[in-house]
Amino acid sequence: MPHYAVFGSPIAHSQSPRIHAAFARQTGIAMDYVAIEADHARFAEKLAASGVAGANVTLPLKEDAFALCAGNVSARARRAGAVNTLLREGAGWRGDNTDGLGLVRDLTERHGLDLRERRVLLLGAGGAARGVAPALLDAGIHSLYVINRSPERADALVDALGEPGRAHARGWDALPALGEFDLLINATSASRGGSLPPLPMALAGPRSVAVDLSYGEAAVPFLAWARAAGCSHVVDGLGMLVEQAAESFLLWHGVRPDTEPVYAALSQRADALVTAD
Repeated sequence: MPHYAVFGSPIAHSQSPRIHAAFARQTGIAMDYVAIEADHARFAEKLAASGVAGANVTLPLKEDAFALCAGNVSARARRAGAVNTLLREGAGWRGDNTDGLGLVRDLTERHGLDLRERRVLLLGAGGAARGVAPALLDAGIHSLYVINRSPERADALVDALGEPGRAHARGWDALPALGEFDLLINATSASRGGSLPPLPMALAGPRSVAVDLSYGEAAVPFLAWARAAGCSHVVDGLGMLVEQAAESFLLWHGVRPDTEPVYAALSQRADALVTAD
């Protein structure tokens, strides 16, 4: 039976094993899939020791995974500078990035959002932000403002995107002067600790949509701020997680599973856990 895994830190909360087990049952493909805790220092070692045929990579290792592939990456992963999906090729790895496609599929197909000509704010410039930024531009948004506490990181991401007229880098202190956005995306890991850096309410309006790339408790602070700021619609990262996982499954096995029943089951489980609390 082929082995697969998701690597990251922290990783105990990950729903990826549950998702891929559901995909395997649905498609009749024999596989196992586990979550493996790994930090920057031990990622390469643990990946080599795992014996997996393929892997998903989450925070904070997506840029590490890109470097590990030594240039053997897809065009979209190269543009992002980050890898979330690894495929074993001989003694090495080929890298891809399914995050952006997963986000766009979730927003447009599940939530019915038209991304064309939208003014978009992207908070963060790490691996998660790098994964989704190219796909947002390809989906036809009007402009993308990348905000990061370290302006150099935002500059590096915008330079890599190669869209000087549409993609703009700013520091966190520039937020009050940016005005209202149609779509606001939190790609930072700051809210994982239950806190969120201050955000001006003027960033959002009654037609704004807010998205957190995290899900569960990690998404609560940003989405709570978005509701208070008057956003018309808030979305957590659960749907994106399921969609990007389906794209990884397709790369590994040549078949794309039906995501809707898996998303529905995870949503019901999440609602049940909230009710139990």
